[in-house]
Amino acid sequence: MTTDIPGPAIPGPVDPPARLLMGPGPISAYPSVLRAMSAPLVGQYDPFMTTAMAETQELYRAVWNTTNDATLLVDGTSRAGIEAAIVSLVRPGDRVLVPVFGRFGHLLAEIAERAQAEVHTIETEWGQVFPASVIEEAIVRVKPTLLALVQGDTSTTMNQPLEDIGAICARHGVLFYSDATASLGGNAFDADAWGLDAATAGLQKCLGGPSGSSPITLSERAVEVIRSRGRIEAGIREAGDVAASDFVLSNYFDLGMILDYWGPRRLNHHTEATSMLYAARECARVLLLEGRDDVIARHELAGRAMLAGVRGLGLGVFGDVAHKMTNVVAVEIPEGVPGDAARSALLEDFGIEIGTSFGPLHGRVWRIGTMGYNARKDAVLTTLVALEAVLRRFGAAVPAGGGVEAAVDIYAGAA
Repeated sequence: MTTDIPGPAIPGPVDPPARLLMGPGPISAYPSVLRAMSAPLVGQYDPFMTTAMAETQELYRAVWNTTNDATLLVDGTSRAGIEAAIVSLVRPGDRVLVPVFGRFGHLLAEIAERAQAEVHTIETEWGQVFPASVIEEAIVRVKPTLLALVQGDTSTTMNQPLEDIGAICARHGVLFYSDATASLGGNAFDADAWGLDAATAGLQKCLGGPSGSSPITLSERAVEVIRSRGRIEAGIREAGDVAASDFVLSNYFDLGMILDYWGPRRLNHHTEATSMLYAARECARVLLLEGRDDVIARHELAGRAMLAGVRGLGLGVFGDVAHKMTNVVAVEIPEGVPGDAARSALLEDFGIEIGTSFGPLHGRVWRIGTMGYNARKDAVLTTLVALEAVLRRFGAAVPAGGGVEAAVDIYAGAA
């Protein structure tokens, strides 16, 4: 005789509260992206599916500003793209140099270490970026195989200049990888002109989609390294396929097999995340329809308005503002205001989410984002009105209407 285990109480359908996501990401998705995700599924080799994959590749070449044939998606959050790039490009024992200026530089170093690389780091104070000369000095000293460098680190809001780094890497025979998770689409990124060998991103920041798909682009030199480590799994291996002895130490993140899945062979490495493909395709389509440079300019304007707004409330701003990302600002929490309680009040009473921070900045700053769908005037002004009200509730003396007036002045000047 068997005894039935009591089943769970069956909840109602998913019905999330209305939120304005003004933190460092994720952000509110473009409505058309959400609609795209509700489109019917098709089989992974259906002509519609393979056409959508090819269209997505072409769209992201324009987003990255590259002619790289190897431009595609890695299924998973932005960290999946980071791990795929590093584990596929780095052999055990290779030297990897990571300049660290925030939390996500530490993440690149950790992933490289897990790929069994010999990891070297250089660090600068949070709120600063690296001069190109400092990075070159470290490259000369360390002689790495790969330089792994975050472009925009949301933990500090800093945007590391990349324009001169590719030429430095080329001079010294170093592969150049950048994590552009938080910056792509809202800050300039020119993969070919800047000499990138690999770059990865996520949808949930300036691209205006949900987390769960990671766009990646790879230079021919990067593809050569990946192909030299190729090993196709036994179940789909064909006559003539050569297996390298130093194959990539991950199956899921093996970019060689992922390239074969997206390429003419269409080898079945995994089942593509169809709804996320639709989302990624729509993120790129929306961006290019508006105009790549126009979207970057919209982020710059919204970010400048939010910066002026928080200063108009008398709040300090953390870090070297000259190198701040366009799409997020680190606001110093006023003395006597309980940071977490104020954030909770903003969420519970106004439905607006802003971010806390990590490490040495935890409890010191809030991070307010203006990115993707939310890089717009009404979102900026609504957030500033609510922030002023919450600050007053917790005893902060802030100028009445100072934030909104300062932000409106920025928009008026732009108009």
